[in-house]
Amino acid sequence: MKKAIVLLSGGLDSSVALHLAKSQGFDVYALSFDYGQRHERELQSARETAKSAGVKEHHIVNMRLDLWGGSALTDQSIEVENGDVTRTDIPVTYVPARNMVFLSVAASYAEAIGSRDIFIGVSQVDYSGYVDCRQEFIDAMEAAINKGTVCGAEMDDPIHVHAPFIDKTKADEIRLGMELGVDFGLTWSCYRGGEKSCGTCDSCLLRAKAFEEAGYTDPLLEK
Repeated sequence: MKKAIVLLSGGLDSSVALHLAKSQGFDVYALSFDYGQRHERELQSARETAKSAGVKEHHIVNMRLDLWGGSALTDQSIEVENGDVTRTDIPVTYVPARNMVFLSVAASYAEAIGSRDIFIGVSQVDYSGYVDCRQEFIDAMEAAINKGTVCGAEMDDPIHVHAPFIDKTKADEIRLGMELGVDFGLTWSCYRGGEKSCGTCDSCLLRAKAFEEAGYTDPLLEK
C-alpha cells in the first residue's frame, strides 16, 4: 500500500483528513507536534484518534515554538481572546509560520520512509484569518518541498501535498467525517484547553457553527 503522512493535531479537520487518507487506500503515518502550545489536551486527542484509526505509526515531534512565542497559543502572557466568526484580521492565536514548519518536517518524514503524499486539513473558507491555510501557500510549499528533496529534485518522483478541504467548510468536513466513521468525540478544538470546551474562543465558535450547519450534535457537548 502507498504511504501517506497525515498532519494530526487532534482537531476536527486533521482527524477527518486522516480517515479520508485511509479511505483512499493509504497506509497512514500520523505526525503530531508538541510545539509548546498552551495546553496538552489536543495532543491527547491526537493520540486517541491515531489509536482508534489504527494508523501505521504515530510520532509526536517536539518543536518548542514557545521559545520565541508570538502567539496566544505559545506565549502564556498573551490572552486567548473571545472569538468572532466574522473577523477579517489576523487573530492572536496565529502561530508564526506554523504550517510551514510542520509541512517541512512532514516532507523529511515522507522522503525518509518512501512516502510521496502528505495530507493537511486546512481550509481557506473557515480558517480564522490564518495566512498559512490558503491554496497559494499550499502550492508554494509543495513546490519548495520538491526543490529541496532528492526525490523531487533529482528523481522526478515528487511529493504531493494534499489539502482536500481547502475549499470546503467545516460543515462539509463534518458531513464527510460522519460518512467515514470519524469519532468526533475524540477530537478537540478549544484553544483554552481544560476539562470542557470554553465555547467562546474562535475555534469553539467555528466548531459549534459547523455542527449546527451540518445538522449534527457535537458529541463533546454530550460528555
